[in-house]
Amino acid sequence: DDDDDIPQLSSHTLAALQEFYLEQQQREGMKTSQGFNQYSIGSIEEDWQLSQFWYSDETASCLAQEAVVAAGEGGRIACVSAPSVYQKLKELDGKDFSVCILEYDRRFSVYGEEFIFYDYNQPLNLPENLLPHSFDIVIADPPYLSEECLQKTAETIKYLTKEKILLCTGAVMEEQAAKHLGVKMCRFIPKHSRNLANEFRCYVNYASGLD
Repeated sequence: DDDDDIPQLSSHTLAALQEFYLEQQQREGMKTSQGFNQYSIGSIEEDWQLSQFWYSDETASCLAQEAVVAAGEGGRIACVSAPSVYQKLKELDGKDFSVCILEYDRRFSVYGEEFIFYDYNQPLNLPENLLPHSFDIVIADPPYLSEECLQKTAETIKYLTKEKILLCTGAVMEEQAAKHLGVKMCRFIPKHSRNLANEFRCYVNYASGLD
């Protein structure tokens, strides 16, 4: 019988697939339902191929609030490869600050003029209207735990910021973070929506509320 040669999914695999599709349908249903917030964390899903890992809601909220306080009234905030902080900042609608997102993932172009395509391999390939030292604080989360990635991202950060830097990266990058950006580790420990193998930390170059 030819049917014997047709590969069959095990009942366990089939159940897992069905569960995946059901979750996907539920997510799509949430997105199309009334009142969906396009700025909610998770509205654009993580792409692990791009080394994306979203912060937990609590961490994103804490970092966003810190940025608002550090930027001051009417302040300008730049999020470099830190989209979940950008999304949380946009949820704080009505606050007196402006924000933009520099990101390699073009899905974030849905945010319009605030989106700036950014490739850390070309750290100073930025739009002409993005003037040097025009942001009160820069929040950055380099996509890879390598000195090369940090060094190149640091060029962008130093170009954009007036002074204040909030860097999120692995604990193993402490020495390189101090070397390239003059930042020190905070007590605050950022969490991700999915647990990462590498310990993550925050670093700043100013007196922050993260200690």
